[in-house]
Formats: sequence, C-alpha cells, structure tokens
Amino acid sequence: MQILIKTNLPEFQNDIGDVVRLFFGEGTAIYTGDEENICEHSHSEQAGNWTEQVRFVLDGRTVEHTLSEPAAGDTPVEHKRLMKRLTKRTVYLALKAWTGRVLPWGSLTGIRPARLFRQQMDSGKTFDETVRQFRMDFDVSPERINLITEILEAQKPYLLPEPGTVDLYIGIPFCTTRCSYCSFSSGEIGDGHLVEPYLSALLHELDAVSDLVRTHGLAVRTAYIGGGTPTSLGAAQMDRLLSALFRAFPDITELTVEAGRPDTVDREKLTVLKQYPVTRISINPQTMNDSTLQAIGRAHTAQQCIDTYHLAREMGFTDINMDIITALPGEDLSMFEHTLEVVENLSPDSLTVHTLAIKHSSKLHEQRYEQRIDEMIQQMADKSRECAHRMGLRAYYLYRQKYMASNLENVGYAGPEKICRYNIDNMEETASVLALGAGGISKRIMGRDQRILRAPNVSNIEAYISRVDEMIERKAQMLSYAG
Repeated sequence: MQILIKTNLPEFQNDIGDVVRLFFGEGTAIYTGDEENICEHSHSEQAGNWTEQVRFVLDGRTVEHTLSEPAAGDTPVEHKRLMKRLTKRTVYLALKAWTGRVLPWGSLTGIRPARLFRQQMDSGKTFDETVRQFRMDFDVSPERINLITEILEAQKPYLLPEPGTVDLYIGIPFCTTRCSYCSFSSGEIGDGHLVEPYLSALLHELDAVSDLVRTHGLAVRTAYIGGGTPTSLGAAQMDRLLSALFRAFPDITELTVEAGRPDTVDREKLTVLKQYPVTRISINPQTMNDSTLQAIGRAHTAQQCIDTYHLAREMGFTDINMDIITALPGEDLSMFEHTLEVVENLSPDSLTVHTLAIKHSSKLHEQRYEQRIDEMIQQMADKSRECAHRMGLRAYYLYRQKYMASNLENVGYAGPEKICRYNIDNMEETASVLALGAGGISKRIMGRDQRILRAPNVSNIEAYISRVDEMIERKAQMLSYAG
C-alpha cells in the first residue's frame, strides 16, 4: 500500500509512518504526491492543551480520530517526546478502528519496552500506575505487560551497577553461507583468504584494548564472542583467540561463544572451547524443518543440530542456548510446533525466540519479500512461551526491531542460574561495552543520567583490517572523554 502523509509537524512524519507500517507492513511506501490513500495529521495547541487530529482515506473509506490532553514536559526534549507519543497514539487508534486489529504492543515502537517500564517505576510511579500508563498511552496488551513483569523479576539481581567494570564483545564476521534474513556485518567465508589477516588485526586490537582497560583502571566482567559464526574459525585459530583473550583478561567470569552453525562445529573445536573457561555456548537451529533451512540459506540439516547438541552435552557443556525464529518464509503453525517439539525434547538451558525482521541489507529485502502480518505469528510467539515455561525457563530479556512480523519481539528465556549477564547488560544498556572486530559498536555509559557515548568500528572486513589502529584510537578517545 502507498500512503501520502500530510502533517503540520514534518519532523514527526517518519514516526507516523512507523505506526502505519505496524498495520500494513514494511513495504508500505510513505511519500508525497497525488495519491488516493492519504493520512492527514494536524497538531494544535490552545489554552494549554494539545489536540491531535488524524484523518485517513484508505481504499475509498474514511476514518478520523481526535485526541486532546494537557501540554506537558519540563524540558524541550521531554515536551517533544510526549507530543510525539500523543501523535502516534492518535494514528494508532484511527488505524485500529479502520482495520479492527489490536496489536500486542499497541502504538509502542521502542526497542526496549522493559527498560521504559522500569524507568517509569524508577521515576516514582507504582507498578499499577505504570501498568495503567502502558495501557492508556500505548494500548499494550495484558499479555505483553505480563511478559515485561516476568523479565523485570528475572533481572532484579543483575541491575545494580558495578563501578569500574565493562563487558567485552568480539565479532567474528564469517559464515559458511549467508542466511536470507541476515543483516549483520558478516560475509561468506569463501576460500578463507581474509580469515588470517582478520584474526591478526583482531588480536592486535585485543592487545591494545587490554592496555586501555588497565590504563583506565577497569575490569572486564563478561565477554561474548558472536558473529557471523565464530566457529567458522578453525580449531587452531579459535585456540589462538581464546588464549589471547584469557591472557589479556584472566578474570572474566562469564564467556559465551556462539556455535550457531552445526556444520561448523566438531569434536576438535568443542575440545578447544572446553580447554578454556567458556561458560555458555549457543547452538542455533532457527528451525527444525529441513525445507525451511534450505530456503533460508542454511547449509545444514535439523539432524545436524540435534547431533551437535548431543555431542556438546556428551563433552560436558552444561549451559547451552538455542535460537529459533518465528514467521520464517513458508512456515505454518504446525511446522513451527514441530521445531518447538524437537527443542523441548533436547531441553536446552536457555532458548532465544526471535521474530523475523526484514532488514534493508538482507537478501529477503532485496527479493522484495513481503513481511507477514497475521494472527498465526502471534500464536507462534505464544506457543514459544508455553514451551519455554514447560522446560522451566523464564523470560529475562527482550528487544524489538522495526519491520518485525506482527509488531512482536525477540525474547530470551533461561533456566535458574543460566541467565546470560552480558545479554541483560547489552539489551538494558546498564554496562559499558568494548566491542572488537568489524561492525562492533563500543558503548560507554556515563554519569547518573546514563548518557551513552558510542565508538563504532567499520563494518567492512577489509576496511577493518587496514584501519584497525583507527578503531583502537576511537575507543581510546571514548574512554578518555570527560564531558
């Protein structure tokens, strides 16, 4: 669908478009011109009140909605934020009436809803007051509020700041094949000619970051080796990386290594991981249906996932995560339930349930794949939560992205004592992160107001190799900044 948006607040045009896409999908075009489908929005302020008026003409039908409330906000930034929130709610309620659809997160398009919920309570609101606000301001469903509540309870022991500590992320941007939904800074490993130069640059950055950490009196608490597919490295290369990591930071208490592609995992590589204090690995099927694996570009079978999982258990790994994805192309509810059944029989220590998001740099976007918006996706999410609960797992973090199927979320579930501290730190932005490798984004949490200073690494693998000293200097400047 193509919709012309007219508003007297042009700075909110993209935000109005975000709400429109919640109902009509990522492919909805928002632009100017003479079109039959129109959204007209106007903002006015009189006698201390804001009034938002929205009028849609869609497929020959007209729907209008008006909301008014007292102007608010103690600062210009807060003033604008609350005005934007009211605008989005007005657009949402108009489209809710037009389509008859009730979205689980309502008009909320933010990435970290649990963090927003907690911030409201930290500002002095009671739990019940915050629930009422989420229902009134965003129309968030009771089920999603229950999900937030479950997450906040799980996070309680992990949110107290630990001064002087940072987390470490190490990116390995290689995969055997590129998944059709992937938008990460990664490339197919091909003949492997970039792996050794990349590893050398990465180890150089690791040594330099070790010096920076000591210079600034910091301590690395948790580390996460992600990608790409870290286990696309050979066993000897992985040994070099882990040896350098623990030589630089011997006091790491939590280390996750993604072993996501079972076709890249064997006994030799798992033996290397066991030689170091790797506390958590992630074996990611995404789906247990071979036809879907082939369709999305995964070069392995469901049975390989199962075999790799059993091998890791046999070798003594006691904290294994598995990732799955709802709304994959061609999958119906019965196929997704099959994935859940296989996963439940394996009983991993944690389960991450992603909702498919069509990113602009993915193959699915290039192929003009039309994102699904239907009740089945909601059923998949509900079935996932039921499955996680049966396995004794509880939600401990979530995050959302634009262009997700049915405006849903990604949720991490974990069993008792199996919560990944790095995931909470990263998603709730409660700890600084030093990110190494191509595409890594370092973040420094500053001051009581938790301002965030960022230092991104370049995404291109060859550019990272040639410019690694520049990446180190970016981190040095971030850590030295005193503003």
